[in-house]
Amino acid sequence: MTGPPFHLAFPVGDLDASRDFYCGALGCRVGRESGQWIDFDFFGHQITAHLTQYRDQPEVNTVDGDRVPVRHFGVILDWEAWQALVERLEQRGTPFLIAPRVRFRGQAGEQATLFITDPSGNALEFKAFRDPSRIFERDRD
Repeated sequence: MTGPPFHLAFPVGDLDASRDFYCGALGCRVGRESGQWIDFDFFGHQITAHLTQYRDQPEVNTVDGDRVPVRHFGVILDWEAWQALVERLEQRGTPFLIAPRVRFRGQAGEQATLFITDPSGNALEFKAFRDPSRIFERDRD
C-alpha cells in the first residue's frame, strides 16, 4: 500500500520526555522544532508533539477482549519489523498498555498488535498483518 504521508498533531506534557521516547524507544528522528513543539519522522509520516497542560483521558472500547483506547494512533509494520520493535521495547523495559499478541486468529483481519503510551499518556498502536493485502478485508458471513 502506498500513499501520501499523514500528519498528526497531539498534546504532550513534556517535550524532553517525548523526544526520548519517540527517538530512543521508537527510533524516530527529529525534524523541525521549537520550544512548544517537535516534529518527528514517524515511519515516514510526520507527527507533531505540542506542549500543553491539557490532555484528554481516552475512552476505551473492547476489541477482541482488550480495552483499547479510542484515541490512539500508530503504524502498520511488516511482520519482521513489528517483532523487532517488540524486542526493542522489551529491552528498554517499556511498559505495555496492551501486551504484544495476535488478535483475530484465523480471520481475515488476523494481526499482531501492541499498545504503549508515550510519556504524556498518548496511546500508540503498532500492528502487523500476516497478509498485508487483507488490511481492509472483512470476514465473510
